[in-house]
Amino acid sequence: MSIVYTCRHCSQEIGKLEEKFIDSSVLGLQQLTKEEKEDMIHYAENGDMLIQAICESCEESLSQHPHYHELDYFIQ
Repeated sequence: MSIVYTCRHCSQEIGKLEEKFIDSSVLGLQQLTKEEKEDMIHYAENGDMLIQAICESCEESLSQHPHYHELDYFIQ
């Protein structure tokens, strides 16, 4: 099982953890609310955990253009 972090805006892979056993408390997932977990964490058919986050490039774009937060997608 791998844990794959991808950007929710541009779909770029941010990082990947390929460990057989990972303590979820190390990842900080317990700090998310139920709604945040449902929105951010998904599972692939092969058992991989897919976590949506925001890459540095999209984070920078959001900080430079705060009105982008109103949009579902700002990458064209």
